[in-house]
Amino acid sequence: MNSAAATAESVGAVAPEDRARADFYALIARLYYAAPDAGLLVALAGADEIAAESENVALGQAWHALIAAAAAMDAEAAREEYDSVFVGTGKAEITPYASHYLAESIKGNVLVRLRAELAELGLARHERAIEYEDHLASLCEVMRHLILFFVAPDVAVQKQKSFFLEYVAPWYADFCASAMASHNTNFYKHVAQFAKAFLDVETESFEIAE
Repeated sequence: MNSAAATAESVGAVAPEDRARADFYALIARLYYAAPDAGLLVALAGADEIAAESENVALGQAWHALIAAAAAMDAEAAREEYDSVFVGTGKAEITPYASHYLAESIKGNVLVRLRAELAELGLARHERAIEYEDHLASLCEVMRHLILFFVAPDVAVQKQKSFFLEYVAPWYADFCASAMASHNTNFYKHVAQFAKAFLDVETESFEIAE
């Protein structure tokens, strides 16, 4: 079986709710990797609402607000906002790297542990990438990969859980709170609100998973 066929088979074996999770991780990764272009803003503005019967009201509300924000935003303004807040001149106002938020005593070991774990999964930073592996976008991409392509039923959830609780859960709330509180965010307040609402749901789900 060639790799393309194997990939298609893996994705096809994933439950619809897990594909939706993977899509949300992919969206968060894209929005924090770089500012949205015009096409992405249009796609977001035209996205379907999360079903009203959803068990998590906060997630539905955050998604609705993000759709509305995308409809009112233009790509150039989004780029300027992203660069101002997450890139900056010299030092970013808000950094999207896990190492920044973790305790000083373990900060230096985060990348070492993360790189070792990624190597075990057969993953590595692209040679052209300038971001370190603990960037939120990179971590969300790993979660997407684990959902879509690490589908052995007896270990998939545990692998997702261990990675999430180790590298995402300890710091995403602080990061999102900073983005929502910043006077320089407009569109990204809504991105952060949605990211936090989704990752809160993930946290709750993993906490009750055996």
